Amino acid sequence: VPINLKLPNDSKVDPSQNGALGPVATDKSRTTSSTNSTPDSSGSRAGLFRTPISGGVQSATFAHGLPPPALAVRNLMEQARFAHLCTVMSGMHHRRAGYPFGSLVDFANDSMGHPIFSLSPLAIHTRNLLSDPRCTLVVQVPGWSGLSNARVTIFGDVYPLSAEQQEWAHKQYVAKHQQWASQQWGNFYYYRMQNISDIYFIGGFGTVAWVDVKQYETIQPDKIAVDGGEQSLKELNAIFSKPLREFMSAEGEVDDAALISVDSKGIDIRVRQGAQFNIQRLAFDVPYKVETLEEAKRALHKIIKTSSK
Repeated sequence: VPINLKLPNDSKVDPSQNGALGPVATDKSRTTSSTNSTPDSSGSRAGLFRTPISGGVQSATFAHGLPPPALAVRNLMEQARFAHLCTVMSGMHHRRAGYPFGSLVDFANDSMGHPIFSLSPLAIHTRNLLSDPRCTLVVQVPGWSGLSNARVTIFGDVYPLSAEQQEWAHKQYVAKHQQWASQQWGNFYYYRMQNISDIYFIGGFGTVAWVDVKQYETIQPDKIAVDGGEQSLKELNAIFSKPLREFMSAEGEVDDAALISVDSKGIDIRVRQGAQFNIQRLAFDVPYKVETLEEAKRALHKIIKTSSK
């Protein structure tokens, strides 16, 4: 059940504790995630603090134009290409049997959001799965690896796909990883997380939730998240990185601003101020769901144009 806590606007919790939320911003067009944010004297704009476990206020999802958790996870799974796979060490390795074993893997998704893996029979994690299919997959938003990053842990059971399904799985891989997927060496074989038992999501903007598996499997990811990819983010950064840096410098000098993800409601921006990094959310101020790269460009142009007046 999603956590739904309500804190007064002047609530302050020690960030070292399990989740801390600062005063919630009333400016819906932009949500600040820096842990150094403080409310201004008028109280009109405060900032949603991001802490190591990202707070716990489910209502922030709706107050700040964020996708609901199930949709946010589907978008994240579409945008990320790599993840940490945690399996159970099997006895065949003659060491550390029963301990969790973490490894970095690439993955693709099927239409229900179930991850598909291309695994070598020589890999320890492959042998572990053949002995015990239970595992977790930890996926983060690309472009940022801090504790304030949005991330999801998916619990499930992974099994090898049949010989008849190998070509289908390969097509899913090529669609996500482009040419790279067709150049894998060695005797790789495709596996799928056949059943997902649970999903734990930390949204990074005041959202911590156990996501309903059925809802996750049936909801469709945002079109722009599926089609966005690295090339779209590269194009958006080429156009908007400098204007966004200038826009954000109105509240304190910003040295660098880079878009790291986009969905139908807004963008996530990695901001650097000197040696300090944080993530900021910028919501689109348009009366429709942004579905294409061109619509995202128009929505961002509107924000930049409005701020310059």
